Amino acid sequence: MARKRDTVTLIHSELRDLGDDAPESVVTEVGGVPVSGLLAETPAPRAVLVALHGGSTTSAYFDCPGYPELSLIRLAHRLGYTVLAPDRPGYGRSAPHADRLVPSDVRVDMMFEAISAFLRNRPRGAGVFLTAHSAGSELAMRMAGDSRFTDLLGVELAGTGCRYHPDGEGILRTVGPDTPRPPGVGDLIWKPARLYPSGTRRGASIAAPAPPAETEAVVNWGSKVFPELAAGIRVPVRFTAGDHERVWCNDEPALAEVGALFTAAPRVVLNRQPNTGHNISVGHTAVAYHLGMLAFAEECIVAAEHGEFSSSTTQFDGGSVPPRK
Repeated sequence: MARKRDTVTLIHSELRDLGDDAPESVVTEVGGVPVSGLLAETPAPRAVLVALHGGSTTSAYFDCPGYPELSLIRLAHRLGYTVLAPDRPGYGRSAPHADRLVPSDVRVDMMFEAISAFLRNRPRGAGVFLTAHSAGSELAMRMAGDSRFTDLLGVELAGTGCRYHPDGEGILRTVGPDTPRPPGVGDLIWKPARLYPSGTRRGASIAAPAPPAETEAVVNWGSKVFPELAAGIRVPVRFTAGDHERVWCNDEPALAEVGALFTAAPRVVLNRQPNTGHNISVGHTAVAYHLGMLAFAEECIVAAEHGEFSSSTTQFDGGSVPPRK
C-alpha cells in the first residue's frame, strides 16, 4: 500500500499569510521636521531590522504595493523581527524640508534621533541589524561607523560599490545639480526587464523625487567616501551585487576590491546574487536575496550572543573563484 502523501508543506504551513503582516505608517518629529516610515512590530523580536531605501524612492521600496510576496518588511516580520523602514531625510514627510538636510552630519543626526523615537519603549531583542540599498548605503555606512550605534549587530549593503560599471560610467559621470538623473539611468537600474514582475518595472508605484542631498552624496563616492566609511565599520558586513548590476562593477575582482576596504570588520561576506539587477528587493529574486540577508543577520545574532566568528574573515558567495587577498 502506497504511503499517504504528507500534506504539511511550506505552502500549507501555519505561517501567517504575508498579507497579514502589512506594516503601519509611522511619523515622528526631529527638530521640527517630520520623519515618516513603515513599521512592523514583533512583541518579543529576535532583533530589529532597520532598512534604508535607495534614491528616488521611499520606504515603500521594502513593501512594494501590490507585491506583498516581495516585501522584506513582511518576510522579516514573519520570521520574528521588528522591522523599521524610515524614509531617509529629504523623502516622505521630510521632503518639503530637503534643502535643510543636505549636510551629512545633519542627516545622520536626524536618522539616529528618528530611529530612537520610533523604537522607544519597544524591545530590540539582540540588537539592530542595518540594511541599505544603493544611495541609502551612504547614510547607512556613516551610521554604522558612528559610536552612537552601540547595539549594531551587522550591516547588509547592496546596489553600491567603489567603481562604476562600464555600461554606466559615461552616464553617471554627468550626475550633478542640473542633471540629478541623466538620460539612460532608468535603463541601467531597471533592465533587463525580465528580472522584474511587470508591475514593478520602472518603479512607478514606489517612485519619489530625489532631494539635493542625493547629488552631493554621490560626488567622489566610489573613489573617496566609500573607502573612508568602509574602513570605520567594526561589525560584520555582507555586500551584495546582482549579477546583472550595471551601475557598479560586479565581477569577482570588483567584489574582492570592495571587501578589502572593510579593514576593521570581523567578517565580510561578498555575495553575487544570480538573476538579479540593480533594484534587488523588487525583482523576481527578492525573496531569495532577503532570506540570504536574514540568514546573515542570524549569524550576527549568534556571534554577538555566544562568541565571535571563527571562520575566514572574508567569505565569497555566488562566484566562480574566491577573492584574492
